[in-house]
Amino acid sequence: MGVKQERLRYLDNLRLLMIVFVVMHHLAVTYSGYGSWYYFEGRPLNLLSRIGFGFYLSFQQGYFMGLLFMIAGYFAAGSFDRKGFKKFVGERFNRLLIPSLIYMAVITPFIGLVELGGKMNGFNIFNFLSGTGVMWFAVALFIFSLFYGLVRLISRKTAPVFDRERVRPSLINAVILILIISVCAFLIRTVEPIGTNILNMQLCFFASYIVLFIVGIVAYRNNLFARIGYQTGKRWLICGIVLGLLFWLVLTKRASAVPGGMTALFGGVTWESAVYSLWESFVAVSMSIGLIAVFREKFNYQSRFVKTLSDNSFAVYMFHPPIIVAVALLFGSVALLPIVKWVMLCVICIPLCFAITHFVIRRIPLLNKVL
Repeated sequence: MGVKQERLRYLDNLRLLMIVFVVMHHLAVTYSGYGSWYYFEGRPLNLLSRIGFGFYLSFQQGYFMGLLFMIAGYFAAGSFDRKGFKKFVGERFNRLLIPSLIYMAVITPFIGLVELGGKMNGFNIFNFLSGTGVMWFAVALFIFSLFYGLVRLISRKTAPVFDRERVRPSLINAVILILIISVCAFLIRTVEPIGTNILNMQLCFFASYIVLFIVGIVAYRNNLFARIGYQTGKRWLICGIVLGLLFWLVLTKRASAVPGGMTALFGGVTWESAVYSLWESFVAVSMSIGLIAVFREKFNYQSRFVKTLSDNSFAVYMFHPPIIVAVALLFGSVALLPIVKWVMLCVICIPLCFAITHFVIRRIPLLNKVL
């Protein structure tokens, strides 16, 4: 059985921070033009802005969604133990797939038709299934959870058994984890490079998502998060940020000097793709270890205000796209440097998203049952 313990507030706080980072990430895409999003402002970037946005988006992409999957895996293991297969899958369906269907049927058309003035071309099943938007995370998490539930159901074991001495926080285990993720990412990107997707699923990033979801399950079984030393976690966090920046600068400079430029980093059988996969995996593991340890030690509590924010975090994740697109359109005529507008809209949109979801969205009868 997993370790029984009171609600881990530091994981709730960490999940809340990652969702704030999701909002900031999509605003950065809006003003940089890098990545995939509903709306780009399209103003030219100077050199410092290109470097700043490039590193910020690459670095965030390297770890923040993988960390969310790891936290989800941790809670999924305990949830299955308490509820069994039928209740576990039923709850996941209600909390993950129903909101995703609402997003696909209502929010995606609203952004495209109302906010961006697109045209209705009739119903297309492929376009509908590709319209998950940010809720790809919820759909993927449901699939991961269903697969875990089926494995537990078929194995008929109360819980997987691990060797607690071998499965423990250590440098060698962290290095092995980095190598596993990087090799898997490199292989996936030989056929699905960065920038491609299948039904809105960017499989190029799924190596860390799947592996870290499994790590979350293993962490629950072995109480791994509590066994990471605070000083060790701080060192991993500092190394993740400092070495992450230095290696990114060196790697992108080298890649830009070879034929194909930066696209060589995105996939294919190239040394640039291999090294970028390794860099990204290092960021994923180092930042996850560091943030888990630091938040467990320093932020394992919640005021009433922070708990309210935490309770609204999933609703913010689901509903922030139409909010930030509307605000970006409203400020479209404001002539500021893109990176300045990004900072300004982060200050405006983050509290606005929480206010709208708390005071409006979660008070709607149907939505308050699934958010």
